[in-house]
Amino acid sequence: MAYIQERRTKDGETHYRVQVRLKGHPTETATFRRKTDAKTWATVTEAAIRERRHFPKTERRTVGEAVARYIDEVVPGPGDRTHPAPRILRWWAERVGSLSLADLSPAVIAQLRSELAAGGSISGKPLGPATRNRYLEILSHVCTKAKEWGWLAKNPVLELRMEREPPGRVRYLTDEERHRLLAEAQKSQDERLYPLILVALSTGARQDELLSLRWGDIDLERRVAVLQKTKNRERRALPLHGKALEVLEERLKVRRRDTDLVFWPLEGRPPATGRTSAPFPVYAWQKARRDAQIEDFRWHDLRHTSASYLAMSGAMLHELADVLGHKTLAMVKRYAHLTEQHTHGVVSRMNARYLG
Repeated sequence: MAYIQERRTKDGETHYRVQVRLKGHPTETATFRRKTDAKTWATVTEAAIRERRHFPKTERRTVGEAVARYIDEVVPGPGDRTHPAPRILRWWAERVGSLSLADLSPAVIAQLRSELAAGGSISGKPLGPATRNRYLEILSHVCTKAKEWGWLAKNPVLELRMEREPPGRVRYLTDEERHRLLAEAQKSQDERLYPLILVALSTGARQDELLSLRWGDIDLERRVAVLQKTKNRERRALPLHGKALEVLEERLKVRRRDTDLVFWPLEGRPPATGRTSAPFPVYAWQKARRDAQIEDFRWHDLRHTSASYLAMSGAMLHELADVLGHKTLAMVKRYAHLTEQHTHGVVSRMNARYLG
């Protein structure tokens, strides 16, 4: 509701002071020489506030300010060096950091998404639909947080439709490839490579989840490892069986005393103070993969391999989601075709029993 007061100065001039007060919003005040101007301003301002289009000057924060606060309060710590959020956030800050949050419109975001498709990304290479969606998802979360902080009234990213993504990549090791890779890993000078690959194949854990694993998280008697730091920021238990359990038991016998990290090198310099994850054996992994003559295969494909083996062993999609730590079935539908043999068996048994 608007309130207009007529006031006179010492010089005898008349001014009109107008206030717009709406519940849940700070009072907006302005002064005009003409009453008609005061009424017009009050009507426009009140409508803008009700439609969430009005931002007081004191709250006109920039995208750069929102990104900076988001990095300080939300983004994972420095130990999560593989997390893409900081790099993507810096990209957004470079492009629209000086823009006020109120001016961050869907049209501006759509234009920047087009730049990503044309090669305006961090790497300078054109990005596909899936990666462009990741850029927008991170910006959307920044805007959601900005709403919580009272810096933004509406998330403009939600007005854009996410792009259709191609089916996820499924590259897994054949039996011959697996035998060759494990044989080369056993020959590696880096004693971590073989147990890392075995545990990755056995559990489907991500690279950073394994590298941040600590001895205090492992219970060899119960045959379980608890991941304290996951991509979804939820604790997850990894069942330990077979050779994966055996290599961890052997590694425990020769563990270092200056670090609690399971996959820190057994020899060499002590870990830096405060280090939250072990370094990845890049060169050992590349050499083993090359010597095993395995092409078009990344470390993350070990996770796909584990999931594929589970699917071919009869695991259902919801079971795959539980093992891999996915909250929905969307990410595991890529393995659906591998469960067909198991599904055929279930339907066959049902037909034989009830319809045969």
